[in-house]
Amino acid sequence: MSSQENTRPMEEHLQVILLELEIIKQDFEKRSSELEKKIEQLEEEKMQLGLNVNVQKLEAKKMRKGKNKAEEDLESLKTDYKKLRLSIRTAELGKTSEQWWQEIKEEKTRADQWEIKFQEARIREGALRRDF
Repeated sequence: MSSQENTRPMEEHLQVILLELEIIKQDFEKRSSELEKKIEQLEEEKMQLGLNVNVQKLEAKKMRKGKNKAEEDLESLKTDYKKLRLSIRTAELGKTSEQWWQEIKEEKTRADQWEIKFQEARIREGALRRDF
């Protein structure tokens, strides 16, 4: 074999290796590009999640303030209710409807008794006038 003949397979072999390296390089660049896009996507998602966390923190703070305000309002209403109940009791208006109906019934009975006494007094008055 001549040296030219030995060189030729060597050149072909080197060309194959260069082609394989080019293919590997292209695959690497493609994969690198895909990974860069994926990193950009993840960074965007991270930023969105950070924004979502900030929004949720603000909403939680707003809800806590609302809850505190509602609790203050409830305490104020409880105090006002206690004061109202006390003033109603003081004014003797703090009766149930059943108590009011009982009181009305008693007053009607007294009124009926006074009416009977009045009628009896008229009858006696009439009798006394006849006798004189």
